[in-house]
Amino acid sequence: MFFAITEAFSSIRDFMEAGGSVLWLIAILVFFMWAMIFERIWYFSHGHEFYIQDVSSKWNNRNDKTSWHALQIREKMLSQAKVEINKNLSIIQTCVVLAPLFGLLGTVTGMIEVFQVMAFNGGGDARSMAGGVSKATLPTMAGMVVALSGVFATIYLNSASDRHTNDLRDLIKREL
Repeated sequence: MFFAITEAFSSIRDFMEAGGSVLWLIAILVFFMWAMIFERIWYFSHGHEFYIQDVSSKWNNRNDKTSWHALQIREKMLSQAKVEINKNLSIIQTCVVLAPLFGLLGTVTGMIEVFQVMAFNGGGDARSMAGGVSKATLPTMAGMVVALSGVFATIYLNSASDRHTNDLRDLIKREL
């Protein structure tokens, strides 16, 4: 068991070293993005129910539900709930957009390293050029993997957000 864990950490370390310093930025980005995703998933599965019960009880305890003033209060409650439901979704979407850009930054820095080796060695050998190309390709691949995983999570969270918003709208109905 201990050997497997040690071997896994060793493989991750080797991968991070092979990809260059930009790969560490991508790793920080992926941990932050998935922390935000898990927060939203936890909220929808646990915390949202209490919030909906609170909003629903506030609306149902009102005597007046038909006047213009009451309808404005309902719209305010719906708007505040929508803000709570969509919290951190824009941050997650920003992380999804940043991931391929960080990958591109890794590509550029890896290629700069290739050109530096070529200039230093007077044209360079194939082995040093292959190492630089590897450093250029790994961050690109990592950035795309992070972005794709974030896209799937964003699609799920956006549909959950729409579903919960519509459920709330149905729950605090406007009486005629």
